[in-house]
Amino acid sequence: MTKDLDALLTALYVHLDDDVFPSRNQHPGPGRPRLLNDAELVCVALAQVLLRHDSERHWMRAAPARIGHLFPRLPGQSEYNRHLRSAAPALFTVAMWLARAVPTWHERLRLMDATPVRCGASRLTVDRSGLGEIAGYGRDPSHHAFYWGAKLLLITTAEGAVCAFSLAHPKELDERKQALHLLHVRECAPGPEPVPIVCDKGFAGAGIEKAAADLGHPLVRPSRKGESEQVFPGWLRQRIEAIIWTLKNQLGLERHQARTTEGLWARVCQRVCALNAAIWHNWLIGAPVKRSLIAYDH
Repeated sequence: MTKDLDALLTALYVHLDDDVFPSRNQHPGPGRPRLLNDAELVCVALAQVLLRHDSERHWMRAAPARIGHLFPRLPGQSEYNRHLRSAAPALFTVAMWLARAVPTWHERLRLMDATPVRCGASRLTVDRSGLGEIAGYGRDPSHHAFYWGAKLLLITTAEGAVCAFSLAHPKELDERKQALHLLHVRECAPGPEPVPIVCDKGFAGAGIEKAAADLGHPLVRPSRKGESEQVFPGWLRQRIEAIIWTLKNQLGLERHQARTTEGLWARVCQRVCALNAAIWHNWLIGAPVKRSLIAYDH
């Protein structure tokens, strides 16, 4: 198998059509049938992200030349945009299936961090945006700046595959409450054995550490001022920062252009799914760097 976008989309479509959506390829109901089934729509959406087309309008103009030989039936821009917004559950399902399909799903270590997803920079945007349910004012301690948007929490393997993620309002749910909620509702590791999670000082606290340990996830974090020094793998903290950078810059999450809560969630699922798909395919072909996107972005 060759290491390029065509090979990734072909392999992914076969697995999705056979294993993930075997009974969801038809959409009976009133109106004309959709041009793309769930497996095809997911593949087209991932190709958009991997080829760095942030706008659906621009992507639909470029798609026939880029992937038309794989998907000869492509919808118009408005139809694609509408179906993509409703495809967030399918994209989430595929992202979690891909995370469980890589060998590192069985490793006994996870990384966790939160990052802001900015949604606007002007007061007019705040007043008129349809993101009020999920977006609010928060503080980004990494850049010593305030922002208006949502907070994205990620739990990943050491190589970068996203095992669980969630969006939350930065004022209504702080990082620790968001982390506990995510650990309660999403399985981020297999089996009953404890799986340590490497995180930063923002997740410190007796309450969250005990609750996470009860769920089988002891937290490993740097020592705070006044605590006894303990060995902490600082290079792993840099790795989760690199994973976030890949999502926000290479895969365009920083340029999501969402105007509604549903659109923002769909775009986050789309980026996470694209990252997991690239890692999954790199494992299939034996690529030395599993999180590398070089073969798929041109």
